[in-house]
Amino acid sequence: MTKKTSKVLKERRQHVRLPIMHGILEPVEIEFFTKDSTGKPVPQPAILADLSAGGMRLITFMAPPHTKELNIILKLAGVRQIPVTGKISWVKDRGGVFMNGISFSGISADDRKRINEMAEDYADCDTRYALKLPEVCVETCRANCLCNKPQKDEPLFKKK
Repeated sequence: MTKKTSKVLKERRQHVRLPIMHGILEPVEIEFFTKDSTGKPVPQPAILADLSAGGMRLITFMAPPHTKELNIILKLAGVRQIPVTGKISWVKDRGGVFMNGISFSGISADDRKRINEMAEDYADCDTRYALKLPEVCVETCRANCLCNKPQKDEPLFKKK
């Protein structure tokens, strides 16, 4: 997200974003817990749209809970479960489909580092693709398990 300051756009995000949806929805399991009338935690399903070390964007089909803190379990393909706590920064209602901006208030340093590394590798891949370099996907990519880019299906090493 950028902010216009005296004709210069300044980046406000502290962390690189890792888009989860690229062309199609990938099934990513997210649970954030609300409490029912008895105080028992009840999971609410959501779709992860993008992720960074500082937060994420979720799509939900129910209004998000009105609470100060969310307990969230990220279940990403190829990555162990990541427990985080967060708060809702913004909500946009699109006819019963809700976009939710969540900022993390509690995430381990290791998980923050892992997400940041995955987002940086994903951005590097985009750069290599934009520059039309011969090897876009590399074996060391830490975002490989979440990537559904069409170029991922191309052979890593073309035979000459």
